[in-house]
Amino acid sequence: MSLRIHKSHYAVYASVILQQRKKQIALIFYHLILQLRIRHVHLIPVRYIHILPPSLPNLYDKAQYTNTEKFLSLSQYTSMRLFGTNGIRGKVGENFTPDFLSKVGLAIGAYLPRGNNVVVGMDTRVSGEMVKNAVVSGLLASGVNVIDVGLAPTPAIQFYTKNHGDFGIAITASHNPPEFNGVKAIAGDGTELPREEEERIEKIFFSKSWRIVSWKDVGKYQKIEGANEEYIKGILSHVDVEKIRKRKFVVVVDCANGASCFTTPYLLERLGCRVISLNCHSDGTFPGHESEPKEENLQDLISVVGDVSADLGIAHDGDADRAIFVDDRGRFISGDKTLALVAREIVKNKGGKVVTPVSTSLIVEKVVKENGGEVVYTKVGAPIVARKMIEVGAVFGGEENGGMIFPEHQYCRDGAMTLAKILEIMAKSGKKLSEMIDALPRYYQKKISVSCSDDKKVKVLETLKEKLKDEKIDTVDGIKIWGENWWILIRPSGTEPIYRIYGEARDKEILDSLIEKYKRALEGTIASIS
Repeated sequence: MSLRIHKSHYAVYASVILQQRKKQIALIFYHLILQLRIRHVHLIPVRYIHILPPSLPNLYDKAQYTNTEKFLSLSQYTSMRLFGTNGIRGKVGENFTPDFLSKVGLAIGAYLPRGNNVVVGMDTRVSGEMVKNAVVSGLLASGVNVIDVGLAPTPAIQFYTKNHGDFGIAITASHNPPEFNGVKAIAGDGTELPREEEERIEKIFFSKSWRIVSWKDVGKYQKIEGANEEYIKGILSHVDVEKIRKRKFVVVVDCANGASCFTTPYLLERLGCRVISLNCHSDGTFPGHESEPKEENLQDLISVVGDVSADLGIAHDGDADRAIFVDDRGRFISGDKTLALVAREIVKNKGGKVVTPVSTSLIVEKVVKENGGEVVYTKVGAPIVARKMIEVGAVFGGEENGGMIFPEHQYCRDGAMTLAKILEIMAKSGKKLSEMIDALPRYYQKKISVSCSDDKKVKVLETLKEKLKDEKIDTVDGIKIWGENWWILIRPSGTEPIYRIYGEARDKEILDSLIEKYKRALEGTIASIS
């Protein structure tokens, strides 16, 4: 093993060639951090650098991601759709071509009034510059101005849009493999664009109703710096910085080589933390691991947290709108537990409503109600949660995948704000993260999939509702069946030819039995429809 230490303006960076297990490295890190009082140790696992993530099955090459010509033959389920559930996504070089992307820019430009200012930023993907420049060319040709904030997390782009723009675009495919990229549209208030506005852009796109201006009316382009710094300052303004600083937390952060490389390590330093960073060098091939923060992708983070006795570990997805944690005992913490923890603390102090999708754990409802709050359920999807929060005046909202929304900051998922809030809760309580997690109610969860062709999905849902009409059901999003200390949710996937069945119960055997019961009911319904 070799260790190279380089001093920089901000921190001390350590590049480590890992030829043996981390146990042998841990003592070096511990010495660097605690004995030499180094603030920030940056780990680059060199053994990964030339190894791309394994090829994945193409789960995203569905109707909503196909090229312009194929859009005209979409099924009724996704008829004439350009935007999917998280913007426009596609495979670069296949359906994401310069021609297609410039037309996306033209459609968005024609949707906006001439002279509007559009904030554009991107994550670290290799194709980012190509995708951004193609979209920007269409925008400028339509007579709208572009403010390019460069490499930034999606929430930082949203924050800058809210403060300085009329519209925003994040060039990102979030947690998707590196060959994908995307175009996420952001409203002037920093929220993700609502579906009805996406439909207006789609109408322009498919009818080719561009607004191409003359040479003298082409939009102005400017590249600015400081968006990430403004974003960090915004987060710091909403937490008790001094209380966090006094605790001198040791934090291991895994940025997945994504956009959070430019914000989260520096946010932690400003909060007085001693930082060990994994995969925090920008690399759009995602050499450290796949950018979805699942437990199997975070084994290095889990190992290092335990080895150096850190207070917690934090992992982001590719565009850093989500945060997943590892506690001081080296345990992976599911997103619903951190959602419940934050919801409990906010409601305890403020009261009020918490908004979350129907797929969220009962833990959230239990702790919110115990502290005098109310839970409002929505369909699955962060933009839906955010807009319902605005509608009902909620004090907090979020999803079970690590995406949390803090209305005092902005109405969108924000991974770095989530991290700052968790640290504040720990600092104020004086408790370890593991202690607070263990104090939450315990429920068992399970999720399975059942094959179902897209053309059957609507009929299956209608038929199943009729079959289950005598049970206590909720049809906000799919069918949710409620019981005593359990629920089952059956809903069609928007991107794959499957139905998903989610379940939760206090008793594991009861949960397994319920999942099997409703799986049989769903399979029987699918089989009965020709």
